[in-house]
Amino acid sequence: GAAGGGGGGLPDVLRDSDNVTKIPNQTLAPGEQPAYMVRIPEGVRGGTQFPVTINGQQLMVTCPNMARPGMSVRIVPPPPPDNANGGAGGGGGGQSATNLMNRPPGRIANPNKQNDKTQMFEVVVPKGVKPGQPFALLAGGVRVLVTCPKNATSGQKIRFHLPIGLVNRPDGPKSKLAEIKLSYDKDGWTRTIRATDMKFQWTRFDHQGGVDTRTRFDTERSAYVRKLEFFGSDSDRMRTGKVSLVTPEKGVVDSKIKSANGQDLVSYSDIASAQMKSYEDKIQWFQDTCAQLCVEWNEGHMRMNVRRDYLLSDSMEAVMSLSRKDLRKVWRFEFIGEAGIDAGGLAREWFELVTEEVFDPDMGLWQTSATNQMCMQINPASEISCPDDHLIYFRFIGRVMGKAMFDRQLVKGHMVKHLYKHILGWPIMFNDLKDIDEEYYNSLKGLKDMGADVEYVGVDFTVMEETLGVKSTVDLVPDGANIDVTEDNLPEYIEACLKYRMLGRYEAQLNELLLGFFDVIPEPLLTIFDFQELELLMCGLPEIDMQDWQDNTEYSGEYDRDGPNHEVCVWFWEIVSEYDHEMRARLMQFVTGTSGVPARGFGSLQGNDGNVRKFTIHGVSLETCVYPRSHTCFNRIDLPLYEDRDDLEEKLKIAITMASTGFDIE
Repeated sequence: GAAGGGGGGLPDVLRDSDNVTKIPNQTLAPGEQPAYMVRIPEGVRGGTQFPVTINGQQLMVTCPNMARPGMSVRIVPPPPPDNANGGAGGGGGGQSATNLMNRPPGRIANPNKQNDKTQMFEVVVPKGVKPGQPFALLAGGVRVLVTCPKNATSGQKIRFHLPIGLVNRPDGPKSKLAEIKLSYDKDGWTRTIRATDMKFQWTRFDHQGGVDTRTRFDTERSAYVRKLEFFGSDSDRMRTGKVSLVTPEKGVVDSKIKSANGQDLVSYSDIASAQMKSYEDKIQWFQDTCAQLCVEWNEGHMRMNVRRDYLLSDSMEAVMSLSRKDLRKVWRFEFIGEAGIDAGGLAREWFELVTEEVFDPDMGLWQTSATNQMCMQINPASEISCPDDHLIYFRFIGRVMGKAMFDRQLVKGHMVKHLYKHILGWPIMFNDLKDIDEEYYNSLKGLKDMGADVEYVGVDFTVMEETLGVKSTVDLVPDGANIDVTEDNLPEYIEACLKYRMLGRYEAQLNELLLGFFDVIPEPLLTIFDFQELELLMCGLPEIDMQDWQDNTEYSGEYDRDGPNHEVCVWFWEIVSEYDHEMRARLMQFVTGTSGVPARGFGSLQGNDGNVRKFTIHGVSLETCVYPRSHTCFNRIDLPLYEDRDDLEEKLKIAITMASTGFDIE
């Protein structure tokens, strides 16, 4: 087993862990360290790490791949650091964390036995933080949210504990995004860990790195996340629950997962380190974890017998009759009346056919997005198409999507971006409206620019809906028809419009879809992905034909005359052809809003008006913008006139990878 040092500077009062035995009668050369036997604790799997204390040092031991809990491994710990007997703050040199970004809080020696699994930190409360207010800091590379005690003020030192597994994370290969986020840290929504209960929560940081605590709706900075509240007991065959949009700090997600037999399977430190992995490694980790949640074959598996002519109704009845445990069993498929052994091929065909049929707009459950013909959005009027069972179908769709992810299968259908955000519980902001309905977004922005004159427009807190030619008025807030929009209540009006368009219109449908999805996938597992990665995982990496892409690209602005021969455009295509599948797919997401490529190739890429809008590279001066910008409704990228290739390569990479964080780059 490999041992990794960490948290140096701990005094001798730290006793050895209970599962550590020193090997007796060792003959040691000068300077050689004695060996110890360490018993692997319950719940630890091959390849994962667990903390132990040996000779006053807290170490992370990696469990060998073939080892199991209860077995012992022999380790030789590293020599204790020179300042091992230094007092408080030995490990971190007793540094104070004056700010979130760079300097870590000091680690404090921790002599209490019961805190053997935690590490105490000392930190100075930053300037401007009031008692009871949260502030954030980086501890061991992890963003942690700490609440200032009621009796403390800024400038004072406070202490708090964090689990060792979280702090002494082995620094594996970080994802491109993690590298960029750490080196270009800006204000934006970030998932942090609450020191109080080790749950994930969203926090927005201001320019100084402090926590943004504003409460009034602001079109530039405010956000909402979906919250799914479950009712009844966890053992129910069909769970009920209610989805709502809440301010991000209320969108809290557990950071632990238990296996079917109640054992801890994944801890916050596993998730925190998986969040930093590359996309391929994240998928591997996700699939390995799903494999451990999968019910053993000999505990029972499911045979799905369906008729090809009645595929959707047979499949829906079969899937909706299953318990949540059944959803994690191995499924085997049989098309009635056809010879065929399901060794995986039939399963792949079933997922493809079922999701293709469900997403077909003629079915009436989904419709193509107004701004992107490649993406599907929930049809708010789905009840008219399937009056008896439209909500059962959405629960079915959720279960099928979850099972596809669980079983490494693909879904035939790209959804609009904010639905991936809703599945992940990611923040939704005002500018997300632009991707659904740009005209509506611009009209709301127009109201903002009118100032006091907005009262003369005659708008109230209602919205007009039209279904099959019949118009109806919907209140955005209780008694909305009797509340006129004024300059004073305009932020609340825009907030109500955003909530309605992002959830209210199809709240019942999305509620069922999420309940079905989380019948299969435990929500904490999703915290490692961003919404672009979720689309790539569910729909697969697209096969992108570089020649077809280049042949069907148009050039405008500064590149209008030279087109593909302009030096910057030559560099652009050189860089993109060096990208791997993932980065090319992310570039597609950045410019067109989805990773999907039209079946007939790039020549038939459509814009938000339904007409062909080819991929366009638009030249702008560096004064206009420093980073590439995208206009997904036109499939256009604004590419500044960079003076050298390296500058273009770096700025393009940042723009593409930052797109998924919701940061605006100015």
